[in-house]
Amino acid sequence: MSDRAVIALALLALACAKDKAAESRGDSDFASLQQRGETAMGVNQYTSQHVFEPLPDGGRIVLQREQVDSVGTETIRAHMRKIASAFAGGDFTIPGFVHSTADVPGTDEMKKLRSEIEYTPRDLPRGGEVVIVSRNPKAIAAIHDFLAFQRMDHRAGMHME
Repeated sequence: MSDRAVIALALLALACAKDKAAESRGDSDFASLQQRGETAMGVNQYTSQHVFEPLPDGGRIVLQREQVDSVGTETIRAHMRKIASAFAGGDFTIPGFVHSTADVPGTDEMKKLRSEIEYTPRDLPRGGEVVIVSRNPKAIAAIHDFLAFQRMDHRAGMHME
C-alpha cells in the first residue's frame, strides 16, 4: 500500500472517530435534555410524545403519554396549565432550564409582546396542549422561532403520529 493510501486511510479513520465522538456527545446532550425535561414536566420524556406545531396565528405545544397512564396524563395536564400561566406572564424559565440556556429563541420577543399573545391549555386524551394565538405578525414570528427550536432540540415532530 502506498504512503498516500495509508495517510488517506488514517485521515478517514480520524474523521470517523471525530464523527462518533460528536454523535456520542450529541446523545449525551440529548439524554441530559430528556432528564431535565422529566424533572420539569414530571413524566418520562422517552415514553411521552412532544409536538411543536406552528399555526398561521401562532402554534401549539402538545405533550402526551404514549400509553394509557392516568397519573402521567394528569401530571402533563397540570404542567401544561402551569406553562400557559407562566408564559402569559412572560416567564420562560422552564424552557430555559430544560434546554440549559437563558437564550431560548423567540422568548425575548414573546416577553415583550406578551399582552398580544394568548396561551390556552387544553386537555387531550393522554396529556395536554397549550394553544398559542396572536394577531401580531412579530409575535407570530417569535412563536414560530420558539416552536422550531423546541422541535429541533426535543427531536420532535409537528403532528401527532
